[in-house]
Amino acid sequence: MDGPLVIPPVIPLAWDADPEVATDAAVVGGKGASLGELARAGVAVPPGFVVTTGAFIAALAVIDPGGALRAALETSPAGAPALRDRIVTAPLPASVASAVGSGYDSLGSGCDVAVRSSATMEDSSAASFAGLQDTYLGVAGTSSVLDHVRRCWASLYNDESVAYRRHLGMPEDSLAMAVVVQRMVRPRTAGVMFTRSPVSGDRSVVAIEGTWGLGSALVAGDVTPDSFTISKITGEITMRRVSSKGRLHSFIPNGRGVTAEDTPADLRDAPCLTDDEIRALAAVARTVEAHYGVPQDIEWAVLDAPAPPAPPADRIVLLQSRPETVWAAKTGPPVAAPKARPADHVLALFGKPQ
Repeated sequence: MDGPLVIPPVIPLAWDADPEVATDAAVVGGKGASLGELARAGVAVPPGFVVTTGAFIAALAVIDPGGALRAALETSPAGAPALRDRIVTAPLPASVASAVGSGYDSLGSGCDVAVRSSATMEDSSAASFAGLQDTYLGVAGTSSVLDHVRRCWASLYNDESVAYRRHLGMPEDSLAMAVVVQRMVRPRTAGVMFTRSPVSGDRSVVAIEGTWGLGSALVAGDVTPDSFTISKITGEITMRRVSSKGRLHSFIPNGRGVTAEDTPADLRDAPCLTDDEIRALAAVARTVEAHYGVPQDIEWAVLDAPAPPAPPADRIVLLQSRPETVWAAKTGPPVAAPKARPADHVLALFGKPQ
């Protein structure tokens, strides 16, 4: 009889050896689990691999044996900077470094990659850690990838992330960090979309925001994005707002990172999406929502059209999908059972008979 499957420190996003492991947030983190599930469902995502939480746990066992530094954060966040410094300067375990190097080589010699944090508690329906841990774009070379894996691990202890966990009362010993490494894409336009209106909560629409170049311009607040709303029922584009997009983010190949520059004059006030692309994005959004069964918050990119041009649906890649949390919290179950009289709620607070 075969023994239990040993999970290596690095696995592909869609791991055929055990698909359930490739979508288990305890092993690949929230972002890795989402991307693995999307890949296995046939949705286009950039190719890549995941440095599993097992690699993080092995490294932290050397950096913080016994977990005393992490436990101290539950009473005071003052030790977070020192812990981050230890993580970014400590060498990776040899087996982890070798596996990461092999995974990187499999994506193409010297290629540019995105190195993305994927914590076990992020992208859940109960809490959103979006933006609290680090992501690095346009990384190239094995040494640089290894360095940025350590930086992603350290970002689990960013001050904002630690503060948010203290707010939620989340114990530090329940946390781990995986890291997603994916080949960089060079989108013509990118952004986010929601399978319900982020303004009204309306579930009959898809709301899309986008800008030229990398979506990091939108995330960083460098641009006011174009906005589009499309009906799930009729396919009609019911709202469009084209903004003046003054800045454009792009990455420079060969590990030279991301650059921000003024948007060319002919693009600044032009819509970043065609109507066909808007409808194709909405169709992908509906597919992803149907797959998960709950409204989604999705990061997307539309690639340049090749020659001859490919249909919009063939040029869309998804970079992330997570449950929408704002309206999900508002439409949750009632916090108390209905009472016959308003005064009965007050009496219940004081343990009085009603």
